[in-house]
Amino acid sequence: MPTTLTLPPTIITGSGASENVGEQAKQLGATNALIVTDPGIAKIGYADKIAQNLHAAGISSTCFSDVTPDPTLQNVQDGLKQYADEACDVIVSIGGGSAIDCGKGIAMKLTNSGDFENYMGVDKIPNPGAPLIAIPTTGGTGSEVSKVTVITDTERNVKMMLSSACLLAHVALVDPLLSITTPPHLTAAVGVDALTHAIEAYISKRAQPITDALALKAIEMISGSLRQAWADGENIPARTDMMIGASIAGMAFSNSSVALVHGMSRPIGAYFHVHHGLSNSVLLRDVMAFSVVGAPARFADIARAMGEPLNGLSPMHQADAAVSAVERLVTDIQMPRLGEIDKIDKEKFENVIQQMAADAIASGSPANNPRQATAEEIVALYRQCF
Repeated sequence: MPTTLTLPPTIITGSGASENVGEQAKQLGATNALIVTDPGIAKIGYADKIAQNLHAAGISSTCFSDVTPDPTLQNVQDGLKQYADEACDVIVSIGGGSAIDCGKGIAMKLTNSGDFENYMGVDKIPNPGAPLIAIPTTGGTGSEVSKVTVITDTERNVKMMLSSACLLAHVALVDPLLSITTPPHLTAAVGVDALTHAIEAYISKRAQPITDALALKAIEMISGSLRQAWADGENIPARTDMMIGASIAGMAFSNSSVALVHGMSRPIGAYFHVHHGLSNSVLLRDVMAFSVVGAPARFADIARAMGEPLNGLSPMHQADAAVSAVERLVTDIQMPRLGEIDKIDKEKFENVIQQMAADAIASGSPANNPRQATAEEIVALYRQCF
């Protein structure tokens, strides 16, 4: 059966890659850019540097810097208004996954009418979005190279996942020098998010040979550098491996899909406003332990990519080694358990746990898991993680 791989037309990686933004925008025919970012990145000055580079290429710009964590429909609508008011013709998103996802949402709505929720799901978007350049500042989401965006409808407490080649950025600029200001706790959360992307891409029922190769390489790079990047933010080799590894993981999951961890993670973000990477990290080890019997050979490959010694072990013990390796990693970088996150009140958690399980299944991602989970099993997993 034929398989399809879709990626941005241009991907530039390595130290200083972001300095190509002016040249790349010019090649897209841009004259006036909307820079989409969040308040933190704007304060650091990264957005100003992008504006200066655009200006040097003869391109004016305006900055929309109100993107919130887990970007909302309101963020997209506000960005659309500024794009129109300022007569922009290209979007440059710089930041973590939230800024890039918001930029994708704006770009998509510029060329597709109707309510945003109409495009939820896979391949529901008819028209390619407006020109978009994506510049990540964390080694995590892979949104710069993926065909996925997640926008939160705050009125319905729903994280809307959209997946379509029409969401792809035209250019991705992956510059590890932009990630050195990422604090340790965020480095850890987005790093485990990237590792989750790679692991779920590999065990997904929709995996294919090319995504397999990408996913295993991403697992190797991320698991081999996350501890060092967390311990020393200015470790450029580690930061480089994390940034490129996260992008490779984004290429993999975008073309093979995520699975049960992501299905369970989105409701946590929607109901408790927990950072997406953190909600993945508190679920990963327990969901892997649940899933391992469904694809032991694949989990053994993951353990091998993480550098685990497997000689002499039985097939199931080789598979279990992947779970142990992930548990040691998240412990070493001091990731909390679900119940240790301040934003999560236990009483509210119990009140919404059944609905979270239903929302997880409705997202479609758990259907790609090698071991299928019932609503009751998902509830039990939530409680186990808590």
